[in-house]
Formats: sequence, C-alpha cells, structure tokens
Amino acid sequence: MKIGLVDDREIDLDKLRGIVQTIDDVEVVFDTQSADEAYMHIKNESIDLLIADIEMPNLSGYELADIIHSHALNISVIFVTGNSGYAVHAFELNVHDYILKPYPKERLIQSIQRLEQKTKSSEMTGRLYLKQKNDIHIINKQDIIFIERSGRSTTIYTKNETIKTYQTLNELEGELRERDFLRSHRSFIINIHFVKNFSLYAKNSYTVTFEGLEEQAMITKEKVEFLQENYF
Repeated sequence: MKIGLVDDREIDLDKLRGIVQTIDDVEVVFDTQSADEAYMHIKNESIDLLIADIEMPNLSGYELADIIHSHALNISVIFVTGNSGYAVHAFELNVHDYILKPYPKERLIQSIQRLEQKTKSSEMTGRLYLKQKNDIHIINKQDIIFIERSGRSTTIYTKNETIKTYQTLNELEGELRERDFLRSHRSFIINIHFVKNFSLYAKNSYTVTFEGLEEQAMITKEKVEFLQENYF
C-alpha cells in the first residue's frame, strides 16, 4: 500500500511518519507540511491512501478529500485531526476513518490494517454485493456499464441485466474504487470502458452513450476535461 501524509505541524507529521513506517508492506510515497504539494501527488494518483490533517493553510484536508471524492480517484482517506466538527461531512465524502488527536499509535495502525483487509477482499472477489430487502444480489464489477440515482432508488445497468437497489451512490462509490469507475455527475457513476460517445447537452454537461446499451448517462464538463487529462 502506497501512502501519502500531510500535516502542517511538523511534530504531528513526524508522529504519522514514525507510526506508518512500522507497518509491513507499506510505502510512504510522500510526507509534507504543504497541502498544495499533497494535491500535486493526488492529481497523479501515486498513492492508495492519504492520511491528512483537516485544518491547514491555503488548502484544507477536507478540500483534498473532496477533490478525491468528486473526481472518483482510487485513493482512500484517513483524517487525523484535533477538530471533531468535520466528522459528519467527512463521512459524506466516504472517508475510511476519522481519528481525533491525541491518539495512541495502535489506533492508526488498526485503521490502516482494516483498510488493507478491505482492499484485499475487494480485489479477490471483484464483485459488488447489493442489499435488496431480504436478499443480497452479487454482480461482477467488470459487467457494470453505469449506475443512475433517481429519487430514492438506484439503477445499475450491466451487460446482462438491470438491477434496482436502495443503496446510495455514495455507498456504491465506496465499493467501486477501481480506476474504471468515475462519478461523472451527482446522479451517475460510469464505467469508462463502455463509453462510446459524449454529446453536448447543455453549457456544462454532456450525455454519455455506451456500447450495447440504449440508456444514457450524464457527465459534467469538468469530468470530461478530467477524463481527457487523466485517461485518454
């Protein structure tokens, strides 16, 4: 697991570095007191996990997590902060954990180990487990073409079937951390491998058509530019 660390207080950054370096199979790609520098690493997707303070000059840890979330980057986030006031908003961004300072080193180690197990499990199965009332529906992630949220339900379009669930896009996005999937719009997640065409719909949005499917999704102009810069 490749990890990036950012905290504007040197003593706190030293503590993070010292703890993380004791964990097997973990590489610290960068550690910095500058959130702007951390942002440059995030843009390049050179890490699997970002451990960040929240309140920092210029760019906050919350803003870094929001960038990761809104661009559907395959990077998990752990906040290590002295401020409890961001907890609710942090979990809306699907962060892995929220650790309050001061904390024992075991607290951070256990959090990273839980993430490692979750990641390994996801990679081994390659499947999405959907809760449907009294049932759990299992589908291969690679078969998902796109996902749409409408009202209180979510529709998942796959190569072979259409499945409805009450799980939110935020919940599903947390399970689809593969680079293939992009949160293209507040109501859509798309699998870029099935995309056939983008057509201008309005000033700041496009419709998305897919191979072998009549239904369409939406994507913002910002996400189209992100795709061009990072995928194509």
